[in-house]
Amino acid sequence: MPDQASPLNVEALYCDHHGWLQGWLRRKLGNAFDAADLAHDTFLKLLGERKIAALREPRAYLATVAHSLAVNLWRRQEIERAYLDTLAGLPEKSFPPPETRALVLETLCELDALLDRLNPKARSAFLFARLDGLTYGEIAARLQVSERMVKKYMAQAMLHCLASGLSPDAPPAR
Repeated sequence: MPDQASPLNVEALYCDHHGWLQGWLRRKLGNAFDAADLAHDTFLKLLGERKIAALREPRAYLATVAHSLAVNLWRRQEIERAYLDTLAGLPEKSFPPPETRALVLETLCELDALLDRLNPKARSAFLFARLDGLTYGEIAARLQVSERMVKKYMAQAMLHCLASGLSPDAPPAR
C-alpha cells in the first residue's frame, strides 16, 4: 500500500496555499461557495495521495487537482440541468419526489463517469445503440467506420459495463 501523505504535510500546504487556491477557484468559478467547497475537497483529496513533501511547484499541483474537481462539478451541473429540463417537460403530478430525483441524479453522474472512461467512439456507438436504437450499420455511417469496428466498440463498451457491475443488456430507459 502506498504511503499516505502526512497530515502535517497537508496542513503545511493548507496553511501556505489555501487562501490563494480559494481565490483562484473563486475567479475561475465566479462563485465563492463552490470555490470554498472545491478548495476544501482539494485538500481532502491530498490526504489520500502519496507523500507530497517533495512538491517543487505546490500551487501548480493544487491548481491541477482543483481544476479536475471543477471539471467534475461542471459535468455534474450539466447533467443536473439536462435532467431538470427533462422533468420540466413532464406533468407536475408525475415529478418524482426529491429523494428519488437525488438518487436518479447521482446514478446519472455515476453512469457519465463510467462512460467517460471509454474510448469516445466506443461510448458513442454504445449510446447510439442503447439510447437511440440505431443498427450497427447506422452507427457505422454516423461514426464513419466499418460495421466490424462498431462491433468491436460495442464489445469494449459491454465489457466495460460488466467490469463495473452493470448489465449492458438492461433495457434502455425510454
